[in-house]
Amino acid sequence: MTRSRTAGDRTWLVALAATLWGVSSLWRGPLAREYPSLAIVFWEHAVLTVLTAWWLLPALRRLARASMRTQLGVLVIGAGSSALATVMFTAAFATGDPITPQVLQKLQPLIAVALAAVLLGERLRRTYLWFALPALVGAWLLAFPDPLSVGVSSAQAALLALGAAALWAAGTVLGRAASAELGFADLTSLRFALGLLTLSVTAMVTSTPLALGTDAAVDILLLALVPGLLALVLYYRALGYTPASRATLAELAFPVSAVVVGVAALGARPTGSQWLGFVVVLVAVLALAWHEQRSTRPAVAVPDDAREALAPPRERV
Repeated sequence: MTRSRTAGDRTWLVALAATLWGVSSLWRGPLAREYPSLAIVFWEHAVLTVLTAWWLLPALRRLARASMRTQLGVLVIGAGSSALATVMFTAAFATGDPITPQVLQKLQPLIAVALAAVLLGERLRRTYLWFALPALVGAWLLAFPDPLSVGVSSAQAALLALGAAALWAAGTVLGRAASAELGFADLTSLRFALGLLTLSVTAMVTSTPLALGTDAAVDILLLALVPGLLALVLYYRALGYTPASRATLAELAFPVSAVVVGVAALGARPTGSQWLGFVVVLVAVLALAWHEQRSTRPAVAVPDDAREALAPPRERV
């Protein structure tokens, strides 16, 4: 059954969660100037794992009863999308120019759309392009002061950034797939716990020091609570009702909020083309949410929930 109306769609809630991710620079920026990125992400996950600990045991029980597909999806979300993607993205800046990671990160929606079509059977109508193409162009304009002068100087940085984009895209699609068998509390707690385990192993293998000064405690706590816990709870709360194709486009609200934070709190001065990109992304994301709520022919044809999306073809009607 393909939905004819999308009253339950929560694209707007995904956009709100992505907006909260954009405020992370308030605390992540000062921390990154003093400590290794792996250490920052490790302690962020440690706090989040403690805060969601009461969800973890029931989540593990439900995960043990879930299908192998869901179990593998959760593993990729926790180890890949939550932990390694952030480390890879940060490493791309250290090994190459600062442009490459941002360019390739914009491929995330395209990767997610392809994965959603393959894994979830989501069908995109031509209407989707009216929202997706402007949003991608706007994100490009927003990322670079001079959008016509972008260079790629390091193949290693490019591969790291592309890997991060692929893992984030997979997290969106697999999160919706896993919501067929697991609730948002399960996905949230499992993501953080698996991420923490992955970061612990990575720190041991790479001999990365994890010690932070006491002055970092407040920033770590705020980083964990706002763009971490609150954003992820909202995100997974919405994802079971929102097609991955729409969700990944709504996540472009992240660079919009990042610009607002940069200008208001960090003294950034965007160029005219970046302001244009800001407006284009904002309009595209809001227009998509409005269209999917109101239209009898949504841009993304998708079953009513993730359970139906993952049903065998013979069971779909």
